[in-house]
Amino acid sequence: MNAADVMTRRILSVGPDATLSEAVDLMLKNGISGLPVVDGSGALVGMLTEGDLLRRVETGTERKRARWLEFLLGPGKMAEEYVHAHGRKVHEVMTTQVRTVGPATPLEDVVALMEKHRIKRVPVIVHGRLFGIVSRANLMQALMAVSSTIPPTSTSDEEIRARIWAELERTEWAPVGLINVIVRDGIVHLHGTITDGRERAALCAAAENVAGVKAVQDHMVWCDYTTGTVIEMPEDDVKRT
Repeated sequence: MNAADVMTRRILSVGPDATLSEAVDLMLKNGISGLPVVDGSGALVGMLTEGDLLRRVETGTERKRARWLEFLLGPGKMAEEYVHAHGRKVHEVMTTQVRTVGPATPLEDVVALMEKHRIKRVPVIVHGRLFGIVSRANLMQALMAVSSTIPPTSTSDEEIRARIWAELERTEWAPVGLINVIVRDGIVHLHGTITDGRERAALCAAAENVAGVKAVQDHMVWCDYTTGTVIEMPEDDVKRT
């Protein structure tokens, strides 16, 4: 899937000369946490997000620094922060270095961009103009759409077991030499020993994602080799559906 497959085309935006009050009112009324800022020609010039509004004089949250640090930063940086905390126009507060993608950008790259720069939305640009927005909510909607269209399958126990093993052998974390997989009537039984508690959830997830699996039952024990402690799965938690 690409950015164009999940992006929002109905875009709420604001102009750089709009007041902050107008922009905040638009965000609150529409339940959104960020607005693209576009000029008169439709070109993207910035983004205004909740993060840009954290340090404001109105709320008493403007940044305060020690005198020695202010001296090191210099008057230019201090003046910039003053404008950010006291400015009344969108262009004075907005983020100008905006990360963007194109309609054909793979979702994998979009997500990597979000993670790397810790952002919640990415504008989609065509010929310099705003074409759409991909937000975290759009990614969740795409996940739901794909999940709901997965058709039920009839798979034999032997096929299920083979697919689980194939998936585990592709990973570098699975303790394939310490566990066993048994499948009966579509129910997967995981037996054996794990050496890290986090492997339990990963093994169950790997089994649950194989087509034809009805449920997963966890019978594995966790052995901490540093202390020799063996921890069995509580009986009430054995069944996973």
